[in-house]
Amino acid sequence: MAQKPIRWVTSALEDLRKFTANARREAGYQLYRVQSGLTPTDWKPMSSVGRGVYEIRVRGGRDYRVFYVAVFEEAVYVLHAFEKRTQKTRAADIELGKKRLAAVQRVRKR
Repeated sequence: MAQKPIRWVTSALEDLRKFTANARREAGYQLYRVQSGLTPTDWKPMSSVGRGVYEIRVRGGRDYRVFYVAVFEEAVYVLHAFEKRTQKTRAADIELGKKRLAAVQRVRKR
């Protein structure tokens, strides 16, 4: 099966580049798994962001998260990448994910 390309939404790539080197490497590997049609090794659905949105969980000294949607046949869309500092995902991160998902959906309708 061919790999889906990754499309980075707004600042998601720049945000992921702020992760530590190990966290970047792990997030990259997990996104490669998603591109290949596999599930990440540590993930959860993020229905609070939108239908089809999942969260990759990168754990270590610090915890990082990557929101993505892979239900569209043309690409895996990375919506948001951030350091998680509390046990509960901040409302601002969820809202940002929602806005970016809506932007992807608008562009796809054109």
